[in-house]
Amino acid sequence: MVHVHRTITVPTPAQTVVDYLRDFAHAEAWDPGTVSCTRADTGPIVVGAQWRNVSEFRGKKTELTYRLDRLEPGRIVFVGDNKTATSTDDLTVTEEGGTTTISYHATIEFHGLAKLADPFLKRQFEKMGDELVPEMKKALEAL
Repeated sequence: MVHVHRTITVPTPAQTVVDYLRDFAHAEAWDPGTVSCTRADTGPIVVGAQWRNVSEFRGKKTELTYRLDRLEPGRIVFVGDNKTATSTDDLTVTEEGGTTTISYHATIEFHGLAKLADPFLKRQFEKMGDELVPEMKKALEAL
């Protein structure tokens, strides 16, 4: 299992941030690893909503189906999976003194033979976390 944690602070109001981040299709703008992310169902974005996310990692594309697992005033959790891995993006949003802080926790759990590669992938996921910070910051500041 690989864990990545990053913190981003922006001047954007917390509710605006939550409204934006709860639509996982926006990952195209803030996640440098995302090639495409499209809604897999229709209707309002509520718990259970789903997206097809294509990411590129180490030169290979992989598709995960993500679902909105939790949606609370200050917390959004997405869980994506395929036969190789389960990825959880847990975002906590807090506002204080005119700034909003996003605490981003990503956890990737590998299945089957992919588990064997786990220790070798940690550094790659850490690098992706570092690349995500300026991209998410830019996207949220533009709202």
